[in-house]
Amino acid sequence: MGHTEAELARVLNTGPFHQALRAALSVRGLPLQRVQHHLAHRGIKVGVTSLCYWQQGARRPRRPESLRAVRALEEVLELPAHSLIRLLGTDGTGGRRPAPAPAPAVRAYRGLAELTGEAERLLGGSAPQPGGLETLALQERVRIGADRRLLGRDAQHVVRARRDGVDRFLAVHRGEAGCDPDRVEISALENCRPGRIRRDRAAGTVVAELLFDGALRVGETYVFGYGVEDGTGGPSGACVRGFGGRGGQYLLQVRFAPGALPLRCHRFASAADGTPRGVRTELAVSRRHRTVHLLEQGVRPGAVGIEWQWE
Repeated sequence: MGHTEAELARVLNTGPFHQALRAALSVRGLPLQRVQHHLAHRGIKVGVTSLCYWQQGARRPRRPESLRAVRALEEVLELPAHSLIRLLGTDGTGGRRPAPAPAPAVRAYRGLAELTGEAERLLGGSAPQPGGLETLALQERVRIGADRRLLGRDAQHVVRARRDGVDRFLAVHRGEAGCDPDRVEISALENCRPGRIRRDRAAGTVVAELLFDGALRVGETYVFGYGVEDGTGGPSGACVRGFGGRGGQYLLQVRFAPGALPLRCHRFASAADGTPRGVRTELAVSRRHRTVHLLEQGVRPGAVGIEWQWE
């Protein structure tokens, strides 16, 4: 019987290990022979029989080489880092780790379908057709002020056209509670220029078209960047980015003002319908540089981001 993303997210959180591995293999649709090939490509030798025993619960990975394979499986199966290792109760090297604290409830974020409808409404039903661009790489830098408000964010995109004629990107900014969209500025920073900009005070949303130098041909790549200046909403507790399809690498870095470091930060992800995907994983905060970051090697439809708790 097949598994769903929601079932995978649940069993990654609750275990046991063999059920989580079996669900991940089912959702990703990878046969064991293909998984073995991916592991071998990473210099890790594991037999198909061993993989079969692991997913059946007949054996558990214990040796250092086996634990290396489990960490690699998290990458091959596009799972959050440590999501399988933690179910074995190890730190990935054979050492025991304390039992994880119960994960707090994942915050609910509006789905991508709702955002698309919102953009169409604000642009009078003439929003660009979705799915025209594939994200190859995205680097995003977010600034949080001393008053814990979102000051701004800069983004640089590398995209590839999925069809002929794509000539723009739709940037959607949602502020925190109390955001004043009339004071939010979206600016074109690199290889694009601003088009139509619409603001919704009730929703705290700004939608902006970023126009390219010309229409792209299918398969053609393009680099562009834009910035958002906000600082009008209440205290910020997370930064989230939505993706409408599978893509490449996503790097998100959040920088906090001096004297405004959070207690802890976590990575989270959800499917396009808002269902939590995987488990929340704690991220290390650089106290010296006041930054935290996440790196996604292959984004999937849905949302991914960093959530933090203030003192």
